[in-house]
Amino acid sequence: MVTVKAIYNPKRMTEGAGVSVQRILGFETRYECDPFLLLDYFGSNSVAEFVAGFPDHPHRGIETITYMLKGQVKHTDSTGSSGIIGPGEVQWMTAGSGIIHSEMPTGQNGTMYGIQLWLNLPQEYKMVKPLYRELKREDIPVVETTASQVKIISGKYRKRDGGLQGLYKPVDIFDIKLWPNSVFDEVVTPEFWNYKCFLFIYEGEFTVANDLKPIKAPCGVALSQGSIIQIRAGESGAKFLFFGAEPNSEPIAWHGSIVMNTDAEIRKALEELSNGTFLK
Repeated sequence: MVTVKAIYNPKRMTEGAGVSVQRILGFETRYECDPFLLLDYFGSNSVAEFVAGFPDHPHRGIETITYMLKGQVKHTDSTGSSGIIGPGEVQWMTAGSGIIHSEMPTGQNGTMYGIQLWLNLPQEYKMVKPLYRELKREDIPVVETTASQVKIISGKYRKRDGGLQGLYKPVDIFDIKLWPNSVFDEVVTPEFWNYKCFLFIYEGEFTVANDLKPIKAPCGVALSQGSIIQIRAGESGAKFLFFGAEPNSEPIAWHGSIVMNTDAEIRKALEELSNGTFLK
């Protein structure tokens, strides 16, 4: 039976041009949650708290996956790519060898909520060509049962493929909604026993396996390995994201928005940023 390995309560941080985010995963968890480097939950009902957005900034060696829950975000980057995503939609950016991009809120409806995940690229793919992809809500497969609704963003669930697949790092990403007091009960097949699995509950509460203490949103949960996942929703139901992937099991050198394998690679990236040769 899969059990709770660790609980990560959010930490308030300021990112971009003054946007308040709740950090679930970060530098301190980089090895225990490998290959998931960072998970930020951002959101507010006040335009003033997010309107400044995330102006141009660089990345190298990772993929950023942004999933909107409410509101809209516009992406533009140094490859010439751009796009706008709304609720239930995904921006998947492979930074690879280096990219400079911005993520800015659009509209003035007073609400913006979402998450951003940093997925660490394996060493052999750190310097691949940058790439931007989008996934619209109508292209995300949905599996419904009497207990749950599962949106398959990436990976595979019950023999159905997700809307986007990791090109360099396969990953399962599901947005799961449980009805009040219902149970998400799934068998984990052997090929996934080595996966690092992580949950982020963003609405409601649930319990995991035989642990009777409810975990309330917003909160991150690292899961142990096991053959059965059992999650029970509280009286108001639960909405959470499931992330699963094999660990890279490689050294991690991390400076700001650049993640490589050695300090020398970090120094080289910073030198290239300063002398104008960062973009390949």
